[in-house]
Amino acid sequence: MSELLNRRLALLSEHANLSVLQQCLHGIERECLRVTEAGRLAQTPHPEALGAALTNELITTDYSESLLEFITPALPDPADTLASLDKIHRFAYSKLGDEYLWSPSMPCPLPAEEDIPIAYYGTSNIGQLKYVYRKGLALRYGKTMQCIAGIHYNFSLAEKIWPLLKQAEGFVGTDRDYQSAAYIAVIRNFRRYSWLLMYLFGASPALDAGFLRGRAHQLEQWDADTLYLPHATSLRMSDLGYQSNAQAGLTPCYNDLESYTDSLRKAVATPYAPYVEIGTHQDGEWVQLNTNILQIENEYYSNIRPKRVTYTGERPIQALMARGIQYVEVRCLDINPFLPMGIDLPQSRFLDAFLLYCALNESPLFQNNECGNCTSNFLSVVKEGRRPGLQLQRNGQAVDLKEWAAELLENIAPLAALLDQSHGGNAHSKALDAQMAKVRDPSLTPSAQVLAAMAEHQESFTQFSMRQSQAHAEFFRREPLSTEDQARFEELARSSLAQQTELEQTEVGDFDVFVGSYQASILAISN
Repeated sequence: MSELLNRRLALLSEHANLSVLQQCLHGIERECLRVTEAGRLAQTPHPEALGAALTNELITTDYSESLLEFITPALPDPADTLASLDKIHRFAYSKLGDEYLWSPSMPCPLPAEEDIPIAYYGTSNIGQLKYVYRKGLALRYGKTMQCIAGIHYNFSLAEKIWPLLKQAEGFVGTDRDYQSAAYIAVIRNFRRYSWLLMYLFGASPALDAGFLRGRAHQLEQWDADTLYLPHATSLRMSDLGYQSNAQAGLTPCYNDLESYTDSLRKAVATPYAPYVEIGTHQDGEWVQLNTNILQIENEYYSNIRPKRVTYTGERPIQALMARGIQYVEVRCLDINPFLPMGIDLPQSRFLDAFLLYCALNESPLFQNNECGNCTSNFLSVVKEGRRPGLQLQRNGQAVDLKEWAAELLENIAPLAALLDQSHGGNAHSKALDAQMAKVRDPSLTPSAQVLAAMAEHQESFTQFSMRQSQAHAEFFRREPLSTEDQARFEELARSSLAQQTELEQTEVGDFDVFVGSYQASILAISN
């Protein structure tokens, strides 16, 4: 263990500081497709009974009208975060009729590209902006790729931790500068070690054959309807997903907040020839917000993002530049199709220990080709993480995945112990033990279990997924919400619809002008 990590552990273990670790915040965003009883994409509009996707803060849509997104508040205890997610699922199921929530990350059999409905947010300027942005995504990457679902885990350390560490380390600069530098250091370490999360939690080794739309691939045939890789952990995170030539040259390497925001700012303001050729309008209709490498910052696909809550009308980059980093958003987690919510408390407890390790351990700046090695380690693990004897690259040397994984878990153990000391009990250490068991025995990983279940039932990816979706529906419908909770969700849905209507009725200003000023807000800080 590094000297820095030991010093920080000692500081946070002091009686006066232990309670600070109870103030970390956890938020979860879970995406899932609505599907029919036949396991096909539901082509119905977003159910009005769930409220307005534009203004309901708990239930919205992601890319497609059929792709729901459930958003919890950020809470100190992940058990409460998951309880909140559980209630959102139960409410959704009370309004879904005969539709189901699709259990895994990789989509159900999809209709023709043009028949995948883009999420619609009404006629307000911001609603139209969200819609045109999605039209641009369809144009740039195709709609099929946008139907992949995942879990985003939002995590922040207690605000009190940063001044404590800053003072102990004699950092010269403001609290905000220290906090942002510390979160960027978290992100660098996350990039170094996130392959471990793909091994432990990857749950998409197979997919519906139609997903590739006839494109060339290196996958193997499971049956007539299913493609897979025998040792894959997460095909969702492999290069099958987003292959963007435009984004290829865009690799923010997270050595400081300024260089990160700078690379995104340039991408949002730099034209990309193939997009320029298409233009922003076809037949008088908007088809993309602009012709730049990125239409907006969030178009940049990454496994983890630095985040800051934005004010109304403010862009993510503006918020980061003005007020620094507030939390990180982990974006590489597959939905576990065996779990009703796709994630559970032991996974959350382990993620906390893992992220705390990333935060407190040494995090040297990336040099030479280290950034590229992080990417290739990650891609090796998502495609063949369970292959016996798989080697990864560490400091220019080949290292056995199992050996490195075991070593990492041993290094994370003191962080799990520290969290247990702070919270009482041994839940974090037990969660860590469960991960160590997966390193020793790959058949315990979710990706291996998906293939084992498909083999046992002699079923296709779609049949397996539908069986799980039905089991989860039964789980949620068996115990409806309390009358009070149901009423609270219904009130939230009603008020979100009223809010959207009011926004549409009171809005002044033309959409073209609105897009122009939205674009200008980035150009203003680009100069």
